[in-house]
Amino acid sequence: MSEAEPEAAASRDDVWVEKYRPERLADVVGHETITDRIQQYVAQDDLPNLLFAGPAGVGKTTTAIAIAKEIYGEEWREHFLELNASDQRGIDVVRGRIKEFARSSFGGFDFRIIFLDEADALTSDAQSALRRTMEQFSNNTRFILSCNYSSRIIDPIQSRCAVFRFPPLSDGAIREQVEIVAAEEGIEVVDSGYDAIAYAADGDMRRAINALQAAAATGQVVDEEAVYEITSTARPEEVLSMVESAIEGDFLAARAELESLLIDRGIAGGDVLDQLHRSVWDLDLGEEATVRLMDRIGETEYRIVAGADERIQLEAMLAALALAD
Repeated sequence: MSEAEPEAAASRDDVWVEKYRPERLADVVGHETITDRIQQYVAQDDLPNLLFAGPAGVGKTTTAIAIAKEIYGEEWREHFLELNASDQRGIDVVRGRIKEFARSSFGGFDFRIIFLDEADALTSDAQSALRRTMEQFSNNTRFILSCNYSSRIIDPIQSRCAVFRFPPLSDGAIREQVEIVAAEEGIEVVDSGYDAIAYAADGDMRRAINALQAAAATGQVVDEEAVYEITSTARPEEVLSMVESAIEGDFLAARAELESLLIDRGIAGGDVLDQLHRSVWDLDLGEEATVRLMDRIGETEYRIVAGADERIQLEAMLAALALAD
C-alpha cells in the first residue's frame, strides 16, 4: 500500500457519510423487507443478478457494498468491481473493463460481483452488450445494477435480475440513523434539529448525514435554525405563507415572500417549487383549489426544466393563483 492510500482512507473517514456507511445488511435502516430477502440469498449462497431502483441516497449503493462484505469479508475489494455508468456509459466500458474483470481468474469463491451504479445512464448499445455479457459470464459473475428509473433499463436485462425498489426513507428511519451518528460524534441535537434534518433530507440519508455534519461544524447545538441555514432550505411555514397569500389574492405579499427566499436567502427556484409540492397537502384548501395548485406546480416545473427563468415562472405561478376565482 502506498503512503497516499492511508491518507485517502483517513480523508474518507472525515466524511461522515462514508465513516458511518453500514457494514452489514442488518445495519441498513429503512428497508428491512428488502435486506431480509437479500440476506436469505447470501445465506443460501444463491445470489441472483440484482436490480436496485429508487431515488438517490436511499441505500442502493450501501446495500450492494454490504452484500460484498458479507460474502467476501476482508477480501471484498478484490472480488467487487464498482463502476459508475453515468461516467462510463458507452459500449466500450462493457466490452473492456467489465469483460476483463469477469474473465480474470480468482479463487475461494464461486463468483465475483460487478456493481453498475446509475445503470440507467448506459446507452442502448451498451445495455445490449451488457445483456450478452451477463449471459456469457453467468457461471462466475453476478451483476448488481442500480438506477433511478427502472423503465430506462431494457426488458432483457430486467428479466435477468431480481428487482428491488427502494422507496424514499421515512423520517423515522432517517432520525434513527442521524441519532446514531450524533451520539458517536458527541453532537448535541435538539428535537427541532432532528425534525429539520428529516424535512431537509426528504428521504435522502446521504443528504441528512451531510446536513448534520455541516450544522455540527459550528460547534453549537444543532437546532432547526442551524439546519435550515446550512442546507439553504426554506421553513415549511414560509412556503405555506407565500402560497396562502397568493390564494387569498394578495399577489404583492406573495411576491415579496418569494423574493425573500430567492434573493435574500439564495434558495434555488427549483428547490422552492419542490418544497411547495411537498407542502400542498398541509394547506387547508378544498379539492378543486388543490387540483388547480398541483396543475400550476406541474406546469411551472416543466417550464423551469425546459430552461425558462425560475423567478419569472414562480412569479407567474403566484399571479395565476392570485387571479383564480
